[in-house]
Amino acid sequence: MRIDDKILQGIVKPARYTGGEWNSIPKNWETADLRVALAFPDIYEVGMSNMAIPVLYEIINGIPGALAERVYAPWIDMEQALRQHNHPLCSLETGRSLRDFDIIGFSLGYELSYTTVLNMLDLSGIPVFSAQRDGSYPLIIAGGTCAMNPEPLSDFIDVFFAGEAEGMLEEILTVVRQHKNNRNTLLRNLAKLPGIYVPRFYSALYREDGTLASLHPAADSAAPAGIAKAVADKLRPVTRPVVPYIEVIHDRAAVEIQRGCSRGCRFCQAGILYRPIRELPEDTVLETAGCLLENTGYNTLALISLSSGDYSNIHHLVRTLSDRYARAGITISLPSLRLDKSSIDLIDSLPAGRKTTLTFAPEAGSERLRRAINKWIPQDAMMETFASAFEKDWMNLKLYFMVGLPTETSEDVKDIAVMVDSVSRLGKSIRGRPPRVRVSVSSFVPKPHTPCQWSAQDTGGQLEAKQAILQGLLRRSGVKLSWHDTKTSLLEAVLARGDRRLGAVIYSAWKKGCRLATWSELFDYSRWQQAFEECGIDPSFYAHRERNTSELLPWQHINPGVSTAFLRAERERMFSGELTGDCRAEACNLCGLQGSHHSCRARARETV
Repeated sequence: MRIDDKILQGIVKPARYTGGEWNSIPKNWETADLRVALAFPDIYEVGMSNMAIPVLYEIINGIPGALAERVYAPWIDMEQALRQHNHPLCSLETGRSLRDFDIIGFSLGYELSYTTVLNMLDLSGIPVFSAQRDGSYPLIIAGGTCAMNPEPLSDFIDVFFAGEAEGMLEEILTVVRQHKNNRNTLLRNLAKLPGIYVPRFYSALYREDGTLASLHPAADSAAPAGIAKAVADKLRPVTRPVVPYIEVIHDRAAVEIQRGCSRGCRFCQAGILYRPIRELPEDTVLETAGCLLENTGYNTLALISLSSGDYSNIHHLVRTLSDRYARAGITISLPSLRLDKSSIDLIDSLPAGRKTTLTFAPEAGSERLRRAINKWIPQDAMMETFASAFEKDWMNLKLYFMVGLPTETSEDVKDIAVMVDSVSRLGKSIRGRPPRVRVSVSSFVPKPHTPCQWSAQDTGGQLEAKQAILQGLLRRSGVKLSWHDTKTSLLEAVLARGDRRLGAVIYSAWKKGCRLATWSELFDYSRWQQAFEECGIDPSFYAHRERNTSELLPWQHINPGVSTAFLRAERERMFSGELTGDCRAEACNLCGLQGSHHSCRARARETV
């Protein structure tokens, strides 16, 4: 049921919905006995930049008898056209309605996409509530970082997958194949697999003060009390990704050279969830890069990692790629570099070309606060790094900071301006002209499974006061300041740390028209506020309340591999300003991952 040309007339960027891209895989629908729709709850340009979906797409389509197709959220004009013509949301590969698939798998990377999930189900003619769907409807599965606190969406999702699906995917699909005609039997068998959480088998009880008293499985469900995160033993590089017809957010070839980070920034959820570190061996990176460039035609190759400079032999890898592709005009991109002089040397070793923008994330302006969040970079070392950049004529910088971090004072906020001012003066003294510095200031959002998961988020008034300090201090030539909307940050914190009672709020907000809330022009907090009021829920209870470390947290049944004891200890070190070393180079920090230090370090050296 491909979308008719009449519907596409007048639609902005119709190529978002037509499919047929280079390297897409339209398998035979009739001969497949298991059909999976990989769904991303944002528009095409964002979803096509996601790194997880291409991996799952390639794995599933490599399984005999199975097919995977893609679907993204339509923009407002397309949604209106679909509803006006009573046309369901369809997959890109064969134009099938999502209603026809056996599985719809949502990738959840951002909390503000939750209402878009409901909207995509509704556009497909699928009841949004799990309890209203029988075996005649597709099984709705969700994974991604947000699945590590599945409770806010537990009313709508049949099955959550905690962790990395690469190693478990074939086993999950086998169970679905065997039992897809009996929904109850299917869910019971899925619940026995590692990483699988079936929310309908669990009941939550609350105390009079609103805190969670218990979350336990039904006795007759055979579901486990705790769900351990699944970890993929090996990275599976994609060599033939789908190439979009239109420009997307990350329009490039990309190789995930390393997964995980051992730096231990205390606010960082990804640093916990993607442990242990696993590297793609250098020869595999080189082979993958060659295949990608040949199969896609891109002229930019990005080496992806949470901290690319920490990859073993990164200098040798970059030199080899530069020597191999310099004459072909291929640009090598290194996102996520640490703010130190070696990063400047690394960037400078890339093929000569136009000096673009160097991006770094000091996160905090003062040494004291950087110690507290365990992002320890001495002030002198940072200035040495900036000096090295200016000496090599890198005069465009983008610096990321946060306000509202635990233990932060107004002096810490002012120190952001002091640092930016020092950087500007340094650049002028070295090059005779001030650098162009873009300063991006986000609001701290406490995330599950981090040492900050118990911390309160600053109120909107507190955050706006800190933003005002920077707005007043950073009025100088060459400096451009941007900041996040405090209402967006509030909602992110509520949904990140919420429980299943928030399902009513999400549903109400969606009914009021909330979707694609990741786009500022569509975000309307007043509708969310109405939804909170109608449901009798105070968002401050979830966002602005400091939680006791003995409180049962809504996500505590999901085990990220790192122990709660370690997170508590890191929280204490945050308040005392005590640093925790990088266990990749120093002693084991006893985080509890995999049960032993040996397995943490050894995994980083495994050969794929």
